[in-house]
Amino acid sequence: MSDLGRQRVAAVFGGVYNNALSLQAVLADARQRGATEIICLGDIGGFGPHPNAVFPHLHAPDVRVIQGNYDHSIGNGLDDCACGYTDPRDNAFAQISYDYTRANTAPEHCAWLRDLPTEHRAVWGGRRVLFAHGSPRRVNEFLWESTSPDPFLEVLLESHEADVLFVTHTGIPWRRELSGGRVVHNVGAIGRPANDGRTEVWYTLVRWNEDGSAFETQSLPVAYDHQALAQQMRDEALPEAFVETILTGWWTTCLEILPAKERDASRF
Repeated sequence: MSDLGRQRVAAVFGGVYNNALSLQAVLADARQRGATEIICLGDIGGFGPHPNAVFPHLHAPDVRVIQGNYDHSIGNGLDDCACGYTDPRDNAFAQISYDYTRANTAPEHCAWLRDLPTEHRAVWGGRRVLFAHGSPRRVNEFLWESTSPDPFLEVLLESHEADVLFVTHTGIPWRRELSGGRVVHNVGAIGRPANDGRTEVWYTLVRWNEDGSAFETQSLPVAYDHQALAQQMRDEALPEAFVETILTGWWTTCLEILPAKERDASRF
């Protein structure tokens, strides 16, 4: 087989949220499936315990990281995560998470987060691929499946000169195929469940041929030792509401930002 016809494999994920256990599991799964490029779409901190534990895994040679809103705030010592929440309860829990992460992230890691790029571009199989955190327009923009109609996504891709767009920030994965083979894929988050009643986390595997004859994105669930994570969170005196999400797969915080359709699918 020529180099042009050979299949390539990459992995894309976001929202690590201090979860070193799920990060290790996702990286192992992606590499076992043949991924030679791994892209993290940011939000390294937040929600989980022991912020410094994730960084050795993200410094691996095959991992590329872009900056999320959380990373920008931690890196620059800002007062909050700039997550984009509007509800007081959501913001109160977000502040607890942010204050814990900021207080427990080593200075050298803060400097690394501060200097991360805000986007990444590649050409995969002749397709222009753009990686952003929330959206190419704004780092903390929420692109929800139910509130992102095709015409809007078409304009978003055209205005940012992309054929394929990968984002995160919402924490819930979804994929949309558009005209001309264009794709928008929200990869969700690997730091906590996708509000689906499952304790696994989700990442995206991408397969393509260099000659453009194939291009596929797929969301995959990964199990990890969520019981151990829950105990670590309790040992660090993080809110029990956070722990409940890890143990049940249902969000108990940051719910008010959900659009009606996504909220209707939730337990709470």
